[in-house]
Formats: sequence, structure tokens, C-alpha cells
Amino acid sequence: MSYKLEIRAFFFNAKTDYLPYYKNFTIHVNDDATAKDLLVKIQEENENFSFPKQKLLMKINGLVVEAKQPVSALVERLGTSLQIDPVNSYRSNDGLKINDSDFMNSFELLAPYASESDLKYYKTLYALHYASETENFDREYIGDAILVLAHKMITEGSEHKEAILEAVTSVNSGLFDCEYENNLFNAQDHSAAINTLKAMVKPEEGPSLCARLMARFSKKEVEVSVPKRAAETIENLEEKQIAHYHGPASHDTMHKLIADRGMKGVHFSRSGKLAGLGILEENKDLAFKKAGAILLDAYDHGAEVLVVEDIDVMDMFKKNFSAIERTIGRKMIGLELISANDFVSQLNSIAA
Repeated sequence: MSYKLEIRAFFFNAKTDYLPYYKNFTIHVNDDATAKDLLVKIQEENENFSFPKQKLLMKINGLVVEAKQPVSALVERLGTSLQIDPVNSYRSNDGLKINDSDFMNSFELLAPYASESDLKYYKTLYALHYASETENFDREYIGDAILVLAHKMITEGSEHKEAILEAVTSVNSGLFDCEYENNLFNAQDHSAAINTLKAMVKPEEGPSLCARLMARFSKKEVEVSVPKRAAETIENLEEKQIAHYHGPASHDTMHKLIADRGMKGVHFSRSGKLAGLGILEENKDLAFKKAGAILLDAYDHGAEVLVVEDIDVMDMFKKNFSAIERTIGRKMIGLELISANDFVSQLNSIAA
């Protein structure tokens, strides 16, 4: 079996180019080809295309991919239209070759407390470092990899626990700027490690035993006292272009519903990203950048209505909509927001 791929490839040479640019290629490869084979094919067609021979990573359609990744797996998940970028475009100096000094610079935060085995382990996290979502919004971010190493060192009983926690929190963009998201093609979930570190630094303040007992025995009264949320509706809903922001939740059912009703569904790339809710208290500006990137992506793809799956994210969007617009420097005139529950209820009402 062979594949015909439409590839959009990144070009930039710091010595000759003012800005990066892309060129399009049609590449034919066999089903046993790897991601590196794609790069070789592109280079055969254009000698100016460059990639590193060592520590070879790339981004394909926004996900960090290793050199040996089979093309068959890429096609199965991403399709046959692929965009190839450096793992960090800002740090590119020649095509996919980057200045990766930041990787070891981050290690220096923990170097005084680290063993040789810690360093060896950290070097295995090279791809994770360049898959850090926060770095897309803050170039000074220390990277997810050093946080994962910090968690490993502490849980393995390092006597330097307090110094390690101080190191990853005292920098300008560190632990509390991380809302972990998987950007690796071969998925990894380090959210538990990141959240455990945060809890070590700032334990959650829970209610006292007395308060918990009182809440348990007065549950009905508490439930009655909480006002019900008023349902929202959108005028001429079925005539408008609908996008669905689902975050980490499943989206297939909602997309099927939109299609079955004959409505105009809008797909956008950031529909599955986190919206900044987890870092809102610690870094409001960064949270608004993340939220704004989602809203703006939907808006720029033609959405008139954005259906929001998570009610807490919905509240964040609506409460801070003007502040989010100011943060990203764009107005999203005419973009209406509705929760997934209210959206489904309104469709059911229309059908009835």
C-alpha cells in the first residue's frame, strides 16, 4: 500500500530569510515509511529544506512527532493533508533545526539537587519539553519536562523537596502557569504529577470536619437554597453556523446532532484545548490568552454560535468576555455563547 500526501512544509534560514514561509509538496510513500522519510522526500525535491540529524522531532498538524513514527499511523489519525513545522518555530534557525539551549537551561533549575540518574531521565523528556502548551503563549515558560522531573525527584524521597518546589515556582513562568495538555502524537498524561506539585506548594483549603458533618446532614436545605440557572436561548438558532467547544470531553454526539438537524457545523482546531480555567486564579492574563485563542479560532472559522460543553468554562467565557477581547486585541462581534445543555434543550423545544 502507498500513500499520496499533500504536505505544507516550514522553511526558514536565519541567515537569509526575514520571516518563515511554507511550500507545498505532493509526496508518495509506501506504508512502511516513517516521519523521517517524509522529510527526506521533501529535501530531495527542495535542497533548502533542512532538519536535524540528531534529536529529530517535528510538529505535524500541531502534534510533536518522533522521527520513527510510522506514516500509516499519521494518516490514520491526521489524514493525508499534513503541515510540518519545527517543534518550536520561534527557536528555528534553519528549517526544523532549532536552538534547543532552553531545554538544558531549564534543567539548571534543579541541577544542584539532581543525580546523574535524574539527568538521564530528564533527557528522555526532550519531546515533552517541546510539547508544552503554555510555551505557545509564554516563551519564557520553563517547560512541562522539568516539572515532571521535579515530581519524580520529590516522590522518590529527595531531601531537597522545599528547594525543588521553590525552584519551579520562583521563576517568572513556572509551575502555576502550567495547565497540562497532551501535545504529543504518542499521548502522555502528566496532569496528575503537575497537580500534585501544585498541591504541595499550595494545599487546597478544605472545610473543617464540623462543617463537613453539618453539610452532610443539611444537604437537602443546601440544595434548595441554590438558585437554578436560567436557561439561555439563541434567536434563529437553526439558521446559524454552529461550533462546539468540548475541551477534553467527547464531541462525536454533539457533531452528529448538529449534522442530523441539517445545521451548519463549524470545525476549528482548538475545540479540544483547555480554556485556562485551571490557571485563572494564578495567572489571569495567561488564562484569558488561552480562552481567547479558543473563541477567536471558532470566530475566525465562521462560527456564529459557540456551544460550550463545560458549564464552568461557559461561565468563565461569559463573565470575562470583554476582558478576553482586550487581552487578545480583537472584537468578536456577533459570536453568541450557549451551554451544551441549553443548546440541546432548545433544539428539542424547536422539534416539539
